[in-house]
Amino acid sequence: MTQPSDKALVPFVSVDNMMRLIHHIGVEQMITQIAAQIEADFKRWESFDKTPRIPAHSPHGVIELMPTSDGEAYGFKYVNGHPKNTSEGLQTVTAFGLLADVYTGYPTLLTEMTMLTALRTAATSALVGRYLASKSASTMAMIGNGAQSEFQCLAFKAMCGIDTVRLYDTDPNATAKCAANLQGKGLAVIPCKTPEDAIEGAQIITTCTADKKYATILTDNMVGPGVHINAIGGDCPGKTELHRDILLRSDIFVEYPEQTRIEGEIQALEADHPVTEMWQVMTGQAKGRTDDRQITLFDSVGFAIEDFSALRYIKKAIEGTEFFEPLDMLADPDDPRDLFGMLMRAE
Repeated sequence: MTQPSDKALVPFVSVDNMMRLIHHIGVEQMITQIAAQIEADFKRWESFDKTPRIPAHSPHGVIELMPTSDGEAYGFKYVNGHPKNTSEGLQTVTAFGLLADVYTGYPTLLTEMTMLTALRTAATSALVGRYLASKSASTMAMIGNGAQSEFQCLAFKAMCGIDTVRLYDTDPNATAKCAANLQGKGLAVIPCKTPEDAIEGAQIITTCTADKKYATILTDNMVGPGVHINAIGGDCPGKTELHRDILLRSDIFVEYPEQTRIEGEIQALEADHPVTEMWQVMTGQAKGRTDDRQITLFDSVGFAIEDFSALRYIKKAIEGTEFFEPLDMLADPDDPRDLFGMLMRAE
């Protein structure tokens, strides 16, 4: 039986190899590097194909495809969101992604993206925080202490200079888990018993809850002037975290309005409510924070270009390393027209 040629082998990054790669580079360093790739791609936003993600909803959760292309490479992510999974000992979110060459259509990378999505979500949050949060911000409230929380805290430490996190979750065990994981990571960690306690003295508030419902994690009276809100938990129709009045007092920034109006906090507002796209802020075409009393809200639902950036980053990061396996997933007959002959010779 003939062996597949190198051009037919696709690099595959398993969960184990992704974790080895993260430890090799360092969590904060890798988040910072992914953020730099996201920023570079946001600054060429207009070169990308863009479409809201393609969802398949069920009573149990949602499964989505997130595709995009810059004309040279194509990428997509498969991702699910099943809040009920936690009670069954399963992850709420799992994902994998693929990168391909537009010229040939051949895949060039296949990778797990459960771990990678946590990194790219944290990278996006902190990147936006650099543009929108007060430069003097030192304390962040982390509301929702699930699988994303530690990544978010370390991202804001590495990229925005926070030194204190105040943690709250409806499940005290989640808060205890997050606090334990953050010990020795260079942050002052303060577990809190109420969301009101958590936001005390915080210049940045990150909300990241999992329940698929209209929720009021923050009420209007909890948000004072000058705060930056990083709302990353509302990510599908019928799921929000903030009271509508907060939105009316805030300057709202989004990734891709056509998707955010369906899935984000702004699904609670009129369709023509003004929002600012972050790529415009990063390119200087729009303003971010303009004064110390301004309330800024990043209504983040995650967008395919961020995953594309993360995929491109991983493809380059694994070059010359052992943090991947060559995967035989492309038929490679000697004669491209003789696929059946290849099958027969393999008998």
